[in-house]
Amino acid sequence: MSIGYACLTIGVQNTNLRSCTAKNVDKEKLLDLISHNLNSLENIIDYNIKNNIKLFRISSDLIPFGSSPINSLPWEEEFSSKLSEIGEKIKTSGMRISMHPGQYTVLNSPNIDVVNRAIDDLNYHTKILDALGVGSEHKIVLHIGGVYNAKEEAISRFITNYDKLNDSIKMRLVIENDDKSYNINDVLEIGTKLGIPVIFDNLHNEINCYDKEKNDVYWINKCKRTWKEKDGNQKMHYSQQNLLKKLGSHSNTIRFDQFMEFYERLGREDIDIMLEVKDKNLSAVKCINATTKDNKIKRLEDEWSKYKYTILENSPNNYLEIRKLLKNKNDYPVASFYNFIEISMEAEITVGNAINALLHVWGYFKNISEDKEKKSFYKSIEDYKQGKISISAIKNKLWKMTVKYNQLYLLNSYYFFL
Repeated sequence: MSIGYACLTIGVQNTNLRSCTAKNVDKEKLLDLISHNLNSLENIIDYNIKNNIKLFRISSDLIPFGSSPINSLPWEEEFSSKLSEIGEKIKTSGMRISMHPGQYTVLNSPNIDVVNRAIDDLNYHTKILDALGVGSEHKIVLHIGGVYNAKEEAISRFITNYDKLNDSIKMRLVIENDDKSYNINDVLEIGTKLGIPVIFDNLHNEINCYDKEKNDVYWINKCKRTWKEKDGNQKMHYSQQNLLKKLGSHSNTIRFDQFMEFYERLGREDIDIMLEVKDKNLSAVKCINATTKDNKIKRLEDEWSKYKYTILENSPNNYLEIRKLLKNKNDYPVASFYNFIEISMEAEITVGNAINALLHVWGYFKNISEDKEKKSFYKSIEDYKQGKISISAIKNKLWKMTVKYNQLYLLNSYYFFL
């Protein structure tokens, strides 16, 4: 089993993607943006390899205006060496990648212009995966599309337009149930008829359910039949509802206990799970640590080094409890560890706790900083106490100092990002 995340990272340096508006596009700008984004992708892949993350979805924004006539660059040729280099890292590490076109890529639209743009977009996504040199187990995920007040006709259009696609797209395309129009039974019928692998999305199924008497495991096992050997392991999407937002909104983090209950019900290792969650790689590492057979406490110690100042800021009591947990080097208290972190992240931050954490982080600089930096920091503390500035303003100062003085421990901390 591989567990992964989608598109972006939290707390990982030099992994941001850049774009621009259509009116600012020119050849030099595009070359610069693509070069930057490919470097960022390589840094993400390196991070994934280091953290044993074997599943990753590449953002559709990798190549700005990639499927638009605005971008007429032969970018796959211009950057062929870089793309091959990244592809080799992916293949050598055993990582599986995917892509997921957005909501405007609609293959079953009654508007032929929309369909043609969708096909262009699928060609663009295919071109990226082909340029990376990865095999057919690296997929492009697509929703069926709209209903347009005539579901059977819409399904028929999807089938007709699917037949028009190049084989290079067909070998990568997989289809997924959505939370409004096409439930898992609809998608299974289409996938079975066309020979397309089907992705099961648990939250979409919870919202747009075909049969409430059949649980997730039933549908997951039924979807497995649509996956052939050439497609690689069956793949699914897993997410949890954000209880404070509208139905279908992804949670900020994957709840440890809820995920483990699902994992144990699943009872299988021959499936890849893509997490759809706001904290991205953080939840991926959490779920990997939760399910690993290599349950060495060093995994949790590494995690603690990244979370500790955030937890100190949120809950000093839980900070102390986690330190106690990690004292026994022969234990692997993964459930307690992440439950403490989850509880802490929901705590209301007080001014006193925030300043306490700030002063702990400042300890890395107090003996090496310049006088003007010292004065600025302590003035910021006083301004924060009086409500003149926000905590984020002080963190921004400390982050700049972290980079300036190359404090490696802090560079890897989540304190500046959560």
